[in-house]
Amino acid sequence: MTDHAQLLPSEWSRLRQKLQERGIREQDLQEIFVRSSGPGGQHVNKVATCVVLRHRPSGTIVRCQEARTQGQNRLIARRLLLEKIEKGQRQEEQKNIQQKEKLRRKKRRRSKAAKEVMLEQKRHRAQKKLDRHKIRAIE
Repeated sequence: MTDHAQLLPSEWSRLRQKLQERGIREQDLQEIFVRSSGPGGQHVNKVATCVVLRHRPSGTIVRCQEARTQGQNRLIARRLLLEKIEKGQRQEEQKNIQQKEKLRRKKRRRSKAAKEVMLEQKRHRAQKKLDRHKIRAIE
């Protein structure tokens, strides 16, 4: 058993379940530990507590150095990754819905009045184009 599992077992199990529901497997994650930056003095300079987490299939990358311990940063990084992937999936769903709506609006039947207005505008434009032709001399 690793140290992060002992740290917050209930949070880890809930997070793993959420990741599993979204189809994110632990094997698909690449985890890199680097030294944190910013304030913190010796601790930051000596210990690699910053976690860089990459989801290989989607290419999504998150970096977490919020907590002082590596275990907590691993948990937070996975939460951030989950949120980022969910946000991307929601945006994709919204985009699909918008495309379907646009197609539906395009294909709907026009009312008779709207059709008449449109046809009248077409006739008007056609007449304007005809008027632009050069006048031929009558011989």
